[in-house]
This record gives sequence, C-alpha cells and structure tokens, in this order.
Amino acid sequence: MSYLHKFTRICTDLNLNYAVRFNHAQQLKSEIQRRHIDKVLIANRGEIACRVMRTAKKLGIRTVAVFSDADKHAMHVEMADEAYHIGPAPSSQSYLNAAKILEVAKKSNSQAIHPGYGFLSENVEFCEKCAQEDVIFIGPPPPAIRDMGIKSTSKAIMSSAGVPIVRGYHGEDQSIERLQAEAQKIGFPLMIKAVRGGGGKGMRIAMTEAEFLPQLESAKRESLKSFGDDNMLLEQYITDPRHVEVQVFADMHGNAVHLFERDCSVQRRHQKIIEEAPAPGLSEETRKSLGEAAVRAAKAVGYVGAGTVEFILHRQTHEFHFMEMNTRLQVEHPITEMITGTDLVEWQLRIAAGEPLPVAQEDIVRRGHAVECRIYAEEPGAGFLPRAGTLHRLTQPTPEDNVRVETGVREGQEVSVHYDPMIAKLVVWGRDRTEALAKTRRKLSEYQVAGLETNVNFLLRLSGASAFVSGDVHTGFIPQHEAELFPQSSKQLSSEQAVQAALGYLIKSQNDAVTNDSWKGISVAPTAWRPNYNLQKTVTLKFDGKDIKVTVKAENSPKSYSVKVNDGEWSPVEAYVKSTEQGLRLISKLGDKTSNVGLMTHDHEVHIYDENGQTVVQVPPPKYQALSGDDAASSANSASSPTPGVLERILVNAGDTVVKGQPLFVVIAMKMEYVVRSPRDGVVATIASFKQGDAIGKGAQVVSLKEDS
Repeated sequence: MSYLHKFTRICTDLNLNYAVRFNHAQQLKSEIQRRHIDKVLIANRGEIACRVMRTAKKLGIRTVAVFSDADKHAMHVEMADEAYHIGPAPSSQSYLNAAKILEVAKKSNSQAIHPGYGFLSENVEFCEKCAQEDVIFIGPPPPAIRDMGIKSTSKAIMSSAGVPIVRGYHGEDQSIERLQAEAQKIGFPLMIKAVRGGGGKGMRIAMTEAEFLPQLESAKRESLKSFGDDNMLLEQYITDPRHVEVQVFADMHGNAVHLFERDCSVQRRHQKIIEEAPAPGLSEETRKSLGEAAVRAAKAVGYVGAGTVEFILHRQTHEFHFMEMNTRLQVEHPITEMITGTDLVEWQLRIAAGEPLPVAQEDIVRRGHAVECRIYAEEPGAGFLPRAGTLHRLTQPTPEDNVRVETGVREGQEVSVHYDPMIAKLVVWGRDRTEALAKTRRKLSEYQVAGLETNVNFLLRLSGASAFVSGDVHTGFIPQHEAELFPQSSKQLSSEQAVQAALGYLIKSQNDAVTNDSWKGISVAPTAWRPNYNLQKTVTLKFDGKDIKVTVKAENSPKSYSVKVNDGEWSPVEAYVKSTEQGLRLISKLGDKTSNVGLMTHDHEVHIYDENGQTVVQVPPPKYQALSGDDAASSANSASSPTPGVLERILVNAGDTVVKGQPLFVVIAMKMEYVVRSPRDGVVATIASFKQGDAIGKGAQVVSLKEDS
C-alpha cells in the first residue's frame, strides 16, 4: 500500500476527531518520499487547462488533455502533448466523468491529475479514487475537501479554531418547517446557500419572509442540478459587505503560509467580475489578522496545497467573518502571483511531489497592485445574461511583462452553451493602484470582439467609476451605481461615431470590392487618386432602434470627404484605413480633432473601438418592421427563453390561471438557472412541444397565454 493510500485511509476515518486525524497525518511525514511527476493530466478545459500546461511545460512535465465533443478543436487540446476524447458536450457526460478521466490517466501513464477549478476540483470521491489508483491528486487530502465542501461542517471547524463566523443555521434537519423557523430566528434579509455550493450556484437572498420559500425552492433546484445535493444553510445577510479572500498554501511537512489578500467585492449574480490585490483601504493590522486567521483555518483541517479562505468584511468597521474555504486554485490566482512574484501552479506541482514550501512566511513580500477583469460573453444590460455562439472576431491585448491574458479560446471558436461563458482573464500589474487601474482601462480598450456581446464596455465603465477608483467597493456596488455603470448616453450614437462608422464601412467595402461601381472612388490606400471625386453616397445606420443617415461626398484630393449627419451641415473630413497587427484602424480628422480608432465590419455591422470600448452599428439595415397591433399583442401573450440553454422544468399546464410575475418555466444556461415569468395575468393557452432536457434557442416560445377577450 502506498503512503498516499495510507494517508487517505487514516484521514478519512470520520470517527476520529479533527485533532487526532491531524496528528495521524503528521505521523506519516516520515513516510513521505519525493514522488516523481513527469506527466500530468489536466482534468479541465479552457483557460485554466492552458494555464496549467504553460507551467508544466516550463518544468519539463508532459501534459495530457481531455476533451468533449464540443472541445475537439479547443486551444487546450492543441497545447497538450496528448489529448483524449472523454464524451459528449454536457459536462455530466464528459468533464465530470471521473471513471473515464481516471481511465485516461492510467492509459496515458500520467502520474498525477491537476483538476483546475470547477468540475472535479472539489469532488472528494474523485480525490479518494485517485488515491486508490495510486494517481496523485494535485490538491488537498480528501478530509479537507470534505470538511470545507460541507459548509455546515466548515463553520464548526472554523469556530473551534478561533476563526470568527457569521450567525446562522447549519443543522442537519432540512425540513421546510425547520428551515422556515430558523429563518425567522435569524431574521431578514437572509442568505440561503447550498451546503455543497460554490461560484454563486445554489445561492439566493430573501429580503423578506414572503420571499423565503420561493427563493429556497429555487436555490434547492439549482443546487441539486449543480452538486447533486439540495441541502441548505441559512446565514444572516450582511448588507453590502466586502468580499475579501486570502490565498493560503501548505505542504505535507506541516508548513503553511498566506500570500496576502484579494478583494473580490464587485460581483454580479453573486459571481466575481473584477478582482484586485491587495484589498484597497485595509490597515496593515487588518491584513495581518486576515492572513493569520486564514493560516489557522488551513492548519485546522490538515490542509495541503493551494487554497483560498474567503471572508465577509464589514464595509465600515473592517470586522471580518469566515465565509468558506475553496479547496482548489482560484480563477483570480494570477493577481496574487503578480504582487508576490510567484508561480502558484509550480508550487502546486512541487508540493504534490512531496517537496516543502519554497519559502517561509517572512520571505513573502507584497509588491505593487494587480487587477483582474473577467471577460465574459454576456449582455450586462440584460441582467448579465450569458451568450453562446461563434467568436467571429477576437483580438486581445498583447501580453507584456506586467500584462497577462489568460484565455482558452481563439477567433472562430464557439462559446458553448454547455460551459462557463468566460472568454479570457485580463491581468494587469502596476506600481500602485492608480497605475494598475489606468493600465487596466487602456488594455480593456484594446479588445475587439464580434459575433457575441461581451462585458468589456461595462468593465471599462466599472474600472473608471468614481467610487471604484476611490476604493469604496462592496458587494452591492453595481446596483448602487447603476446610473453611472449603465448610462443612457451609452445608448446614443454621437455625430462623430456616426461619421466614423459610415466612412469606415464605405472605405472597407471598396477595399473588399463589395460595393457598387458608382463608389469606386474610395480606396484604402491613402495616396489613391479618384477621378470620380464628385460622387456621393448616403449610408443609413441603425443604432438602438433608431436610423441615422450619413451622406458622404468624395472631394478632389485623396482622403478628403464632405459629410453630413441626417439634415445637418456639411463638414470636411480627412479619413483613411490602415492595417496593423491588431487589425484595421480608421484615422479620421473632423474639425480640429484627429481620431485613431479600431475598425471592423462583420455581418452587416460596423464595429468602432475607442477608449470607451466597442460601439456597434448596423449597415445597411435589415428590413426592420414595426410590430402591428396584432404582433404587439402576441408578444404580450407569450413567454420565451431569454437565452440559448436547456429547458430544465415547465411549471404550468395548459388551462392554468397565472398572475403577472408567476414562474412559468426554468432554463439552465452556462451553469445558471433562469426563471421565466408570466408577462401578465391570464390563462395558459398552450405549452410548446419541448420536453425537459431539450436544448432551446434564444427567443424560443415555450408558453403562450389566451388572448384577452
């Protein structure tokens, strides 16, 4: 029997108390021998699989990828030394298929499995199976995963270790009656959390007692779908706190350190969207206390490897409470690497091989400030709904010494409905927070994406918002600053943008030889001579449902035009398009201002990229028709899917009487649950022929209501 198997058997003996289990683990140190790892299987996909591969290759370790039907052409598959197909697109049949992944590990002679984050990374049964097969699981021992994965257990352990916890109910009695009674004791607002949850899944907030049961049922459904367990815990909901987490690392020799804290307060749908390290505005005393509490937490469970201890921090007093421990590498680990000069994946691989931590606590020095932005395919203006489809164009910032772009997709690939809609992580370091934020905004403005809407424009506004720049961050930041983050001006096309879109479209069209012969006078070449200089053309743009007419007339010298917007005055403009490594640029001079903006045309759209992000206008417009009275009534009589996804549940039947806002059906898209509600009071007329588990497209009508008589 290997030492790892003995280690697992002793540690998983649940009849031993935590102190005894830890002592037994300590006694096994004498058996720890350095384990050789020369091939590692990455049981994940996307940017984290690519991230692990880069470090493994740096260390001379061969890498093995696994992939589903949807990922056969994915970046992580091409990066690996070997790759194996493991099943259909749904993660339950591929990336969560523990038996298949272990089979591939044995077939490929991989000594170790790196689980990344998500999927099997915190699956205690998978960790135990790895031990039984003598495959090194690059992560903590099974008891630590089990204890920290069950939130009620983790709270008890932390309380015993002297780590402050939030008041709540973590009991085994999960009857609705008991949960409702405990909720009344704790009071509202109240947080409902899946016991085995994470990443915002199975988490709901009940602001009042009337909201409790509907929110509880929704959380249970999502938790059962995501984790196979619908047990819940209840906690006092601290209004608008800060979410601060501490990176910890421990080895098999009893050493544990922290690598300072990260602030992850600004979230949407209870999921992080922008993170920074260190957390702004904390005293050194608070930083020290957070770090020490996190190390106590790690030692209390005999932790090994990379982990993150998450705390709720009161916005004003900076008093903190333990929230949970993630027993894996986190999405936002690069910002910790940036401020500490470390490679945490390298540490993971070395510690999994039996090596001690490379440094002591006093050797870890904090330097500068780092920011991470998560680039998602989603529509912020529609409640951050995820989007799926093809990335017809994807240009990302060029990596530099202090700029990292962590990605697992490339231009032309699909963002699948089956997985998380993350496109990339932009990670930026600066000498201080001011420099880091300025550089972040600059690099965000370099993104060019077509085919899917992204949150890049939103991140630009967020990272430049006055309260964010001042460091006044908290979990309620986005709704509090909604007016600044979702300005009405972002739905208006300026005259300058209209001119840029029209000229960019016409010049690019001429270069592609797709316009009619009457407009051959326009050329990409800035020195081109156009004998038919007196011709003009009117382009109708459509933006936010409104038409804007731009008339362009070629003048008698290269690059010179006269333009007018709608019925405005004629204005002289100089403009030309040039090609760069990052794509096309439109250089235009209007009045005394010269602009240099990114340009892309795609599928009857013109994309303009400047310091405010991406502006998309349609040209020439499709045949938009206003809804007739009958059409308008029809739209009020139906409920459709807001996003591509899988139909999880239909909650009504034909003939049912419903009220406005009543849940009609549930769609699962990209690991999130969306409840579609009735648009008005009425009676259900028909239910579409979809059945539970069917894939449905955005806009698919599922329920229709009888017309009012």
